[in-house]
Amino acid sequence: MLNDEMVDSEQSLVLPSTQQKRSVEIPNAFPVRLQTLDLARHSMAAPDGKRYVVATFNDMRLKRGYVTAVYPQQNGYLTLIRLTICEFSSQTPEQAIQQHIALSQAVQQGRLSDFTKK
Repeated sequence: MLNDEMVDSEQSLVLPSTQQKRSVEIPNAFPVRLQTLDLARHSMAAPDGKRYVVATFNDMRLKRGYVTAVYPQQNGYLTLIRLTICEFSSQTPEQAIQQHIALSQAVQQGRLSDFTKK
């Protein structure tokens, strides 16, 4: 009986993160499988032919809010997550999705450097 209770409580912990996933459509973006905490994830090509992944995920566990980050992509599939190009935190999922859309459009238009300037 104790095992059943543990399974039920574990499932209740997993459900909130799956409910946060959003359906965000980015024109001309390549399909990417969502990871566990993702709100949105897209792969796209810049005008110079380089490919990037824009990922927005729930990082509340580490007290960073909702994070939107851009990563380079190698060989069309390998996301180089340790080479983050830029990263932004948002307090709400809606703000994070808007940041995701803005970064995705910037990559596609070749304006990613606008977001990386300090």
